[in-house]
Amino acid sequence: MTKTDLVEKVANGIDITKKDAQSAVDAVLESIIHSLARGDEVRLIGFGTFKVRRRSERVGRNPQSGEELRIPAKKVPAFKSGKQLKDAVANS
Repeated sequence: MTKTDLVEKVANGIDITKKDAQSAVDAVLESIIHSLARGDEVRLIGFGTFKVRRRSERVGRNPQSGEELRIPAKKVPAFKSGKQLKDAVANS
């Protein structure tokens, strides 16, 4: 499913225009992005939790030369699915 498909399903599901559904989907996604950028968790009960995890610095290898290189620490977004989502996928 693409973002366009999601907008269409939202529009059809609650009988609103695609333009209004696009605005709603965009607002939800922007809210999640801004919360994660501040370091906050976003919990959607039954669906899952978005959070920021920190990956520590590590040593990697250049696959062509085999040379070791340092991969710096960074923050990455993470998602942990909720029970209802896990059950829905498992029972489909």
